[in-house]
Amino acid sequence: MNSRDADDRPPLLVLVGPTAIGKTALSLELARRYNAEIISGDSMQVYRRMNIGTAKLMPEEREGIPHHLIDICEPEHPFSVSEFQKLCTEAIRDIASRGKLPMIVGGTGLYIESVCYGFDFQEHGADEAFREEQRRYAAEHGNEALHEKLAAVDPVTAAKLHANDLGRVVRALEIRHVTGQPLSELQAGARGDEKRSPYRLCIIGLTMDRAALYRRVEQRIDAMLEAGLVAEVGSLLDSGVPRDAISMRGLGYKEIAAYLAGEMTYETAVDVLKRDTRHFAKRQLSWFRHMKALEWVDIDDAAKNNGLFAATCAIIAGKFPMDIEYISS
Repeated sequence: MNSRDADDRPPLLVLVGPTAIGKTALSLELARRYNAEIISGDSMQVYRRMNIGTAKLMPEEREGIPHHLIDICEPEHPFSVSEFQKLCTEAIRDIASRGKLPMIVGGTGLYIESVCYGFDFQEHGADEAFREEQRRYAAEHGNEALHEKLAAVDPVTAAKLHANDLGRVVRALEIRHVTGQPLSELQAGARGDEKRSPYRLCIIGLTMDRAALYRRVEQRIDAMLEAGLVAEVGSLLDSGVPRDAISMRGLGYKEIAAYLAGEMTYETAVDVLKRDTRHFAKRQLSWFRHMKALEWVDIDDAAKNNGLFAATCAIIAGKFPMDIEYISS
């Protein structure tokens, strides 16, 4: 590969954006164009039997394009960012070894950045006793109270995490405790210099008018409910998946589980789900704005010009100008 003369790092294409913005459809187009294989960058799609609420693309919908890190563990498993980093790195290596272009597609910012910039989670250390102490605090005082503790020492990270994302809230507090530095500062240092990445990165972020995005979010939730989200959550609970499992704290699952437990009406559960998903989309956009190597594509602007696909291809051509063997015939 001619471009390797100047930089022998393997190329890595990354497509990010908030939920419901249209990453999946675009990723299939790009995969066909660039002979790519897709790696899911979604923290929920790793779980088997959680299909509707995660907007998972079913095998028959993947158009023959290989997808990785989907349906790899049971809902009871506490899947972590470090586990994702390891498996994703292995998948990238495997895809590249077969002459294909690795492409991460998703909206879980921390997971994706951990791979793009090689975050060393072991380097930050661990304190199991401290971690357990934080979990006990949350159990006694509530997740919101623990989230407030994080906001006091690392407001940037706290703003990106929901209070119910207990695992990541605890880990952020643990990193602050062990290193004396906020997780946000450690990540800023890692992402601040693209040369620290083990890959030649092309990171594309999708954005659009906020009100239009929120309408898409609500339409997606309506579609999930029509497709059987309530039955999916009920089936998971009936099979023994505990409500406090990390997987069941995901959007769509915790709200419907509360409805099935009689803790709120169906209408309230749907309203809460739509509200929290809108907030989640806003946090996703906030997270991606801190990724310095990211190239934004506004869907509305692209539609007025040559289209979204053409806009993204132009960015890729600028980042990987000599990788012509990736172009599908």
